[in-house]
Amino acid sequence: MPNQQVAQNRSLSEAEENPPMTKELSFWEFPDTLQPKRFWISTATGTGIYSGFSIGLWNSWYKNQDISAFHLFNDMGEWNQYDKAGHFMTAYIEAYYGYRLARWTGMDHKSSVWTGAGIGTGLQLTIEIMDGFSEKWGFSWGDIAFNELGVALFTIQALTWEEQRILMKYSTNNFNYPDDFALSGNERYYIPDRAAELYGTLTLETALKDYNEQKTWASVNVWSFLPERENSRFPKWLNVAVGYGVGNIYGGFDNSWTDENGVVFNIDNEYPRYRQVLLSLDIDLTKVKTKSKFWNAILTGFNWVKIPAPTLEWNTLGQVKFHPIYW
Repeated sequence: MPNQQVAQNRSLSEAEENPPMTKELSFWEFPDTLQPKRFWISTATGTGIYSGFSIGLWNSWYKNQDISAFHLFNDMGEWNQYDKAGHFMTAYIEAYYGYRLARWTGMDHKSSVWTGAGIGTGLQLTIEIMDGFSEKWGFSWGDIAFNELGVALFTIQALTWEEQRILMKYSTNNFNYPDDFALSGNERYYIPDRAAELYGTLTLETALKDYNEQKTWASVNVWSFLPERENSRFPKWLNVAVGYGVGNIYGGFDNSWTDENGVVFNIDNEYPRYRQVLLSLDIDLTKVKTKSKFWNAILTGFNWVKIPAPTLEWNTLGQVKFHPIYW
């Protein structure tokens, strides 16, 4: 017995001197408890990005426009409503990644959901307030409504399923502007110049502004809706995506504009505006798992981008098209 007691005491002493190793938290993992260091890093970084974005947007976009008193503007009839689809998508994406940033700090699921919802709402509201002081635009309740619908799509899924089964995604492709002129009496206006005036010419500009090139998608993860999905052989990562797009958009409400000499051009008859409904396949990159936490995080970071895939298009010109690869 004395020898047994000595051995036990020695074991206890060694355990105190050499406590069990705790697993070191990976940078890419979501912790179970709040990490103050991560929280303050995220807060400072987020504040800096928000401030820089707001200042940069004002100086590069709104500062060059005529400023007026704060006012409202009903723009529900503009751009064949593609801008509203964009508001819906953007607010959803901001809420989703705001949630993931909050989870990275160790905040619990529900707190992170509401943090993400607040980030999506706040970022879009900032832009809308700036619009309200621009003489060219104005504060739009329609934009606010679609912003909140996008935030709601994220929030309801997160609180109901604790996952995102329906993802909002973005894509862009080149729109073939006609090598043609708009005519008004003896005057003519090169149509690609009108597009450049509206949407810019740089790749980044057109990716953000050209409604003829952008597409908004609702990407549905089929596997997540199956009744016995854990036993299903259906690919977890395979999504079905429904998209919305527009074409021949050369003005807000119609395809007419006035040049610097007061000449009015209208190409509604020659190039009628149209809408597109798209059906395609997609990939949920969060369900493509690698052995690397880093690459898993990178894939998740790009999950707002629609993957190029075969696509069926129907448009209001009465056309049905099949695209072998469409983005």
